[in-house]
Amino acid sequence: MNDLPSTAAAPVTDSRSVQSYIDERPVWVDGTAVRTTPMTAMQWRIWLLAAFGKFFEGLVVFMTGVAMPLIGQEFQISAFQHGLVGAASLAGILVGAVGLGGLADQFGRRAMFIAEMLVFLTFLCLVVAAQSFWWLVICLFGMGLALGCDYPTAHMMISESIPSAVRGRLVLLAFSFQALGALVGTVVGYVVMKQDPSIDAWRWMYATAIVPGVIVALFRFGVTESAPWLLHRGAHEKAAHALRRLLTRKPPYPRHVHLKPPAAAAHHHGYAALFKGDMRRATILAEVPWFLQDLGTYGIFTPTILAASVGHKTEHVRNLADLISNDELAARGAAMIDLLLIVGIIAAVLLADRVGRIWLQIIGFIGCAAGLLIAAASATVPEGHRLLLIAIGFMLFNFMTNLGPNAQTYLIAGEVFPTRLRGKGAGFAASFAKIGAVTTAFLFPVLLKDIGTEYLLCLLAATSIAGAAVTFLFRIETAGVDLESIGH
Repeated sequence: MNDLPSTAAAPVTDSRSVQSYIDERPVWVDGTAVRTTPMTAMQWRIWLLAAFGKFFEGLVVFMTGVAMPLIGQEFQISAFQHGLVGAASLAGILVGAVGLGGLADQFGRRAMFIAEMLVFLTFLCLVVAAQSFWWLVICLFGMGLALGCDYPTAHMMISESIPSAVRGRLVLLAFSFQALGALVGTVVGYVVMKQDPSIDAWRWMYATAIVPGVIVALFRFGVTESAPWLLHRGAHEKAAHALRRLLTRKPPYPRHVHLKPPAAAAHHHGYAALFKGDMRRATILAEVPWFLQDLGTYGIFTPTILAASVGHKTEHVRNLADLISNDELAARGAAMIDLLLIVGIIAAVLLADRVGRIWLQIIGFIGCAAGLLIAAASATVPEGHRLLLIAIGFMLFNFMTNLGPNAQTYLIAGEVFPTRLRGKGAGFAASFAKIGAVTTAFLFPVLLKDIGTEYLLCLLAATSIAGAAVTFLFRIETAGVDLESIGH
């Protein structure tokens, strides 16, 4: 970019929106415009730090599944308590998304972006040191609070700071770190158990996240506040300063920043505003498909059922060695099939801004249903082909869920609400979705035992079909849309 003229953009005399400055493209010396808007160092820093928030979510939630047998052995927990451990962090996400995430509309995106990591680290350290079952559940819930807050704040930190043309792919690329965290969580769990086949191995699993978490927290102190949020709050000078800092680059452009006030908007800022007028349609689209998607995601992503697709486990655990062996099998099975999560999110990143969010979500839901039905059909085939069908079904499900609903519900929820309600809307959608996750995580062991694997998978396939239908009926396409125009 050194061949660009020092005045890559002409001085601005008329006031403009924040997004128009972010989307501005420089020109070469011959007057030809650059094809894409170059990202600044600050924009990349915000993106990377937000991505690591999703990484920690995938790491903790999926690592808990690997650690569960060891936790159960140490604390001698019942089936009911087993469900509490599995649902604790998800319940925390449910409360944190709406209770803390919505505070980003009041106190700022940056403030909550920092606070959530500090809360996460505090409870992570307490989990490692937990000496009783109930203390463990409380600490897992506390970590979930922080991860829930990250749902809206990480999305907003990215989407309100980057060019519109790449918003979808970069938000989803950051979201893909959740799948990476899931894979790393299962691999770390497997490696730790191989190196330390003891009952305390689960503590070392969680401890591996402490140092990376501290590094991310420290770097978050150096990011800028969201200029659209500052402008909406009436802090024009602070918004201009934040924008200039966000767009610091060489050669420097824009040379001048003159922000126009945001368009007049409704005065309703509370959660009730999400259910009034046009916001009702956006709220249904953001909430219901995400809820239905989480029913399937957190019901299927358990090492217990994935272990059936690789190897044979000991049916009657006689000692700690048998328990570790079974847990290693489960972790290895989860890691192998979770690779399709990464393939799916890569496809979503490549297609979200081209095909659009709505059609990818619909196609993904239908593909998830197909994968679940294939896995369910394994009960009707000879035993020699059963494991193959289970593996194919779960692989298709993992690919389709990250191509479609798992990725697109997150993306849509952070885009369909106006600036004044974006934190509350996205947080409420994430919280509502986690009702499905908590319900499934808590009831999954019971349903699996009472109705059997194939009937449970058919039930979850039906929820995927319902998700496709709701997405189509309440569709709002946001690909390439200027977020500052939402709600006006």
